[in-house]
Amino acid sequence: MHKDPARLLLVEPGKGLNLAKEDPEATPGFHKDGKEKAKDRLADDAAVIDHLQPILYAENRRSLLVVFQAMDTGGKDGTIRAVLGHLNPQGVEVTSFKKPTPDEMEHDFLWRIHKAVPRKGTIGVFNRSQYEDILVPTVFKLFSKAEIEARYDLINSFERHLAENGTVILKFFLHISKEEQRTRLQARLDDKHKNWKFSEADVEMRAYWDAFQKVYGRMLARTSTPWAPWYLIPANKKWYRNAAVARIVRETLEGMRLRYPPPPKGLGSIVIPE
Repeated sequence: MHKDPARLLLVEPGKGLNLAKEDPEATPGFHKDGKEKAKDRLADDAAVIDHLQPILYAENRRSLLVVFQAMDTGGKDGTIRAVLGHLNPQGVEVTSFKKPTPDEMEHDFLWRIHKAVPRKGTIGVFNRSQYEDILVPTVFKLFSKAEIEARYDLINSFERHLAENGTVILKFFLHISKEEQRTRLQARLDDKHKNWKFSEADVEMRAYWDAFQKVYGRMLARTSTPWAPWYLIPANKKWYRNAAVARIVRETLEGMRLRYPPPPKGLGSIVIPE
């Protein structure tokens, strides 16, 4: 993989993004033999992430928030397992955001999000996120344009607040094709061990594919910021998806220059009794 995949996959802030022109089969940074090397590189990156996690925990000054968004069957769960599933669960918390509960509806839309922000020293993973509160209302015209615009500003400000208070933010959009989604949905029907994952709602949402793609393109461009960047991950090929995300997470943790805290004074004089 390219030594800096973040550059290849970064969504540039403020620029329009037409997802129809972004190839979900692409493998930026890999040659034709990339699949053969991807597993080795994924294992190497995962080992480095595993090494750095306890230092983040011990340092206890900053946190890492990793956000995943995708169309249905986009691979959020699979990516989380492949890249972060091996980490010490004491320092990682995965939050899946579904339809707001009645209690959550009684608060502002960011209330439930802020509650799930990772504590210092930990890694937080969002399976879906605050962006559902722009995406769905826009596609189904639940709010006025003014209300949607206000949410864009609130989310950007919220993420900036987190960043200024020690939370490093990474956001990944896993980009699959409509044809690939159909294949994955069919697999859930055909495999009895995957039947539990199938939802008729996923089929119904396919009628809104183009609308969701359009809103995602606008949303990614408007909310990719220096303090909370979006990465557009071509995700038809699972091996590439996992390798790309792992490398960016690794490089981000390395860039944080994590350090163990200094030991307490006087340790050299301590004698452990027999």
